[in-house]
Amino acid sequence: MRVLITGAAGFLGSHLCDRFLGEGHEVIGMDNLITGRTTNIEHLASHEKFHFIKHDVTNYIYVEGPLDAVLHFASPASPIDYLELPIQTLKVGALGTHKALGLSKEKGARFLLASTSEVYGDPLVHPQKEDYWGNVNPIGPRGVYDEAKRFAEAMTMAYHRHHGVETRIVRIFNTFGPRMRLNDGRVVPNFIAQALRGEPLTVYGDGSQTRSFCYVSDLVEGLYRLLGSEETEPVNIGNPSEMTILQFAHKIVELTGSSSEITHVHPKDVRIKDDPKVRQPDISKARRVLGWEPQVSLEEGLRKTIDSLRERL
Repeated sequence: MRVLITGAAGFLGSHLCDRFLGEGHEVIGMDNLITGRTTNIEHLASHEKFHFIKHDVTNYIYVEGPLDAVLHFASPASPIDYLELPIQTLKVGALGTHKALGLSKEKGARFLLASTSEVYGDPLVHPQKEDYWGNVNPIGPRGVYDEAKRFAEAMTMAYHRHHGVETRIVRIFNTFGPRMRLNDGRVVPNFIAQALRGEPLTVYGDGSQTRSFCYVSDLVEGLYRLLGSEETEPVNIGNPSEMTILQFAHKIVELTGSSSEITHVHPKDVRIKDDPKVRQPDISKARRVLGWEPQVSLEEGLRKTIDSLRERL
C-alpha cells in the first residue's frame, strides 16, 4: 500500500510509520511539528519508502500520486499541549479532519481516524463500551480536545454515509512506550522522570482515580488490524487491566529502583478539572471483530519505557 500518516512525527504516528514500513508499504509522513519531533522519525530519513512533508493539515492537503489509506493522527494529545494550544486543537479536529477526509475521498483511499477514550469524558458507565455516548463538559478546559475528537468522529461518519468513503474509527485509551516526551504532562513520563531524578512522585488528590495502560506495540497491532477490517463504527483499543494512580506510582518506584517518595498534592491545577475518575476500556468488540487483545504486560512495557527515558535523561 501507499499510505499517508498525519501526525507522523508524534509518539503514536512515528510508531505507525515503523509498522507500515516494516510491512513493506510506502509511507508519506506529514506533520507541522507543533508537538511532534523530528527525532522520532530521524531513523527513517534514509528509508527508500519513507517521505516526509512538513505541513499543517488544517490547510488544503496535496499529495501527488495514488493513496490506499489515510491515517489521521495529527493533534495535540496531552493536557499540557491542548491547554496551551486550544485553538489549534479544535482546528485540527475539525478542519484537519475535513481536509484529510477530502483527500481520502479524492484518492478513493480508506480513512482511519485516531479518536480517543476522552470522547467518554468523565464516564458514568464503567467499563466504557463503544455504545456509551459519554459525559463531557463542552465548555470546560478539556472540552477543546474532547469535543474536537467527538466532532471528528461525527464528520468521519458523515463522509462514510454521504460520500461512501471507507472509514474506520479507533478510540485509543492510555498508551505508553518509547518516544513519549519527558515534558508530555501525562502520568507515565511524569512519574518515570520524577523517579529517575529522585524527585517525589506527585499524585493529585488521594490517587484513587483509575487508568488502564496499553503498550504502544499492542496499540499499533490493533490499529493495523482495524484498518484492514470491515468495521466502520468506533472500536476501543486499550488494555482493560485497570489500576489506581497511587498503585501505578508505587509500581514506577519499584521498577526504577528509585528512592523517591510519593507525595499527594491538592488538585487545583486547571488540567485536573473534569479529569476522569475512572477509565477502563471494554474491548469485547476488538476481540470479536479484530481478534485483538493486548499481549505485552504492564511490567514488560514499563521496563522498556523506563530504559528509553533513562537514556534520554
